[in-house]
Amino acid sequence: MSFTVAAFYAFFRLEDPAALQAALLPMAEAKDVRGTLLLAPEGLNGTLAGPEDGLLATLDAIRTGAGLAELRWKRSVAETMPFGRLKIKVKREIVTFGVPEADPTQRVGTYVAPEAWNALIQDPDVLVIDTRNSFEYEAGSFARAVDPGTRSFGEFPAYVRENLDPKQHKKVAMFCTGGIRCEKATAFMLNEGFEEVYHLDGGILAYLEKVPPEQSLWHGGCFIFDERVLLGHGLQVLGPALEGADLAEV
Repeated sequence: MSFTVAAFYAFFRLEDPAALQAALLPMAEAKDVRGTLLLAPEGLNGTLAGPEDGLLATLDAIRTGAGLAELRWKRSVAETMPFGRLKIKVKREIVTFGVPEADPTQRVGTYVAPEAWNALIQDPDVLVIDTRNSFEYEAGSFARAVDPGTRSFGEFPAYVRENLDPKQHKKVAMFCTGGIRCEKATAFMLNEGFEEVYHLDGGILAYLEKVPPEQSLWHGGCFIFDERVLLGHGLQVLGPALEGADLAEV
């Protein structure tokens, strides 16, 4: 038996995260769905796995309960259940950043489709930044990508303010696992005065899914949080992930 895995996020105004948590928890448990779902006033962020029918029912309940017209998600498959249990948490942020004015619902950088990403990051005038943490960078990254040396996403604003200059770095392209960190990172950098800020639409997962290996500029594996695995092209499992990571740290 295989399990379908869904990675997703959405920035929007969630009026009552606690009420949605209470409604979803028993329903998802009954469907044998496991993983982590974070709920906050700014939206939701999750990676869940389960039997196909149970997972789809849970995703539909999340969409309906949150009042979303649609919920985009990345699909992958695991031969064994990748999560030990189900966790639905209410947080202040769906991805910890610590800069309230970096609001993706107001403005974000320019989305770049996976099929157009190679051309952008091969431009010598473009600074390519991996917004993930150092241990994720070490597992795999894009050619020419800079590692900010962060241990958590909350350290990224300090990295930008200490190392980058809008007058010097005219074009900046950023990427992360599924796109969520880049939503906040690009909003932040626009607020800091950077004018041309780009990010990979759908993140590394979308790139690995859509770009053929023979055309790829990606090297290594993509680390997936919360007892997951390293994924390669076609979102195929490469091996076990590092231990001790938490979805809340993305």
